Amino acid sequence: MSQQPPRPGIESRALIEVRGIVKSYGDNAVLRGVQLRVAAGEVVALAGENGAGKSTLLGIVAGVTAADEGSIEMDGEELRQGSIALASRRGIAIVPQELAPIPDLPIYANIFLGRERRTRIGTLDRPGMIRETRELLAMFDLDLDPRRHLRTLSTATQQLIEILKGISRGARVILLDEPTSAISEQEVERLYGVVGDLRSHGVAVVFTTHKMGEIRALADRVVVLRDGVLIADAAAADITDDEIVSAMIGRDLGDLFPEGTAPAGARAMLEVDGVSAHPGSPSVSLTVAAGEIVALAGLLGAGRTSLIETVFGHRHRRGGRVRVDGREVRANRPAASIASGIALVPEDRKDGGVVLSMSILRNGVLPRLSRFTRAGWVRQRRAAMVVRDVMDSVRLRYQRLRQEVGTLSGGNQQKVVIGRWLAGDIRVLLLDEPTRGVDVGARSEIYRVITELAAERGIAVLMASSDMPEIIGLAHRILVMRGGEVVHEVRRGQELDAETLQELVFRHAAGIGTSPQEAER
Repeated sequence: MSQQPPRPGIESRALIEVRGIVKSYGDNAVLRGVQLRVAAGEVVALAGENGAGKSTLLGIVAGVTAADEGSIEMDGEELRQGSIALASRRGIAIVPQELAPIPDLPIYANIFLGRERRTRIGTLDRPGMIRETRELLAMFDLDLDPRRHLRTLSTATQQLIEILKGISRGARVILLDEPTSAISEQEVERLYGVVGDLRSHGVAVVFTTHKMGEIRALADRVVVLRDGVLIADAAAADITDDEIVSAMIGRDLGDLFPEGTAPAGARAMLEVDGVSAHPGSPSVSLTVAAGEIVALAGLLGAGRTSLIETVFGHRHRRGGRVRVDGREVRANRPAASIASGIALVPEDRKDGGVVLSMSILRNGVLPRLSRFTRAGWVRQRRAAMVVRDVMDSVRLRYQRLRQEVGTLSGGNQQKVVIGRWLAGDIRVLLLDEPTRGVDVGARSEIYRVITELAAERGIAVLMASSDMPEIIGLAHRILVMRGGEVVHEVRRGQELDAETLQELVFRHAAGIGTSPQEAER
């Protein structure tokens, strides 16, 4: 790769410029006079909460749809809107959240889809396409056989193939819509490397995000949208995280995490004694008091999700005991866990948390169906009354109870996952990545709900999270996991600032140790 050029600033000559873009759907104004200019080799973070208009703006630039008002210029010439083919010919490529590759075709066929190379006699030039694809993969240090079928690749790798498809067509502007929303931490690093390579080749990159870490890792510039209005446009070095978040949510960041104090002298509500999730893996013992929030911290693969799912009964328990309020819970039976008062909010809400095609009302009664049925019929009036009360208690923003959950924002979908458990008596709340895929404004509301459930209802909360500010801001205690076992405990109230605490947790999670004696363990 060529040496990376100096990063362009806001005043650099624009490769692409968006002027006064307005877009409405019916009475819903999505974009209101938005301006955006991006220079060659510049990486711009388009930040904002869900519903701020980020994806709509990218779609207009990529030709997916046309604006009601405003213009787009490429190299100083106006670009006709509403044509993906024209935008592609002018050098604009988009990688949407929902990828649409052809999984049964190999990598090279996806790269050249719609513009296949042919020999002089008109047959497909497969060797030539394979050779060009191999050269393109090598440019970005991707060690892949061009003949591999896409279905054998991870989501992150398929995403990279979509980026390379754009580059192979001469793209000079790459638009990435929430590029890290569905990929692992290791794959995120790989994506970062590819974006850096694109920058070094003079390709402009615009990516939507609401993650501060992603902005700091990639962006030269930050543009913030709120309710379809451009609120901030600044060099990344000139704007703080707090300023970005305040611009996104329209208020100061100081109250993102509600105040919460650890309960004093509360009885143990959840007791995990010698439990392991895999044969031969270390056993874990821990307690969570009534009203206490305990966070499981650690690196990817540390065993946090396995422990959460084993406690709930979703994974097979290899020995040990789980007790709720002193009573033992039958192993490997989620129904027994629910009857004992344990609730689980899984890592992937779309896979195991809610049924997106069902209404809020129907999702709300699912975990407690027997409570709302008589002779096999759901008592609609009683169900509606209870579900409305619990959804209001978690501050759900909705139009009606029969609204499909899939029409809600990510933050509100997560509130449905939490709220539906509250239709019955719960004593222990298990949370696995409770705000993954949730914008920062909705996070604040979810944090407040979690804190109130612990403080006001005495619910014991055991939370697995990879978000250190979340862990530090919410937890009364932090249990650091490594290799399937708890290796360190930190209590709130210790004389540690956030930066020192984060470093301490990381060192134990990585096995580095905080002293020579610990490092040798």
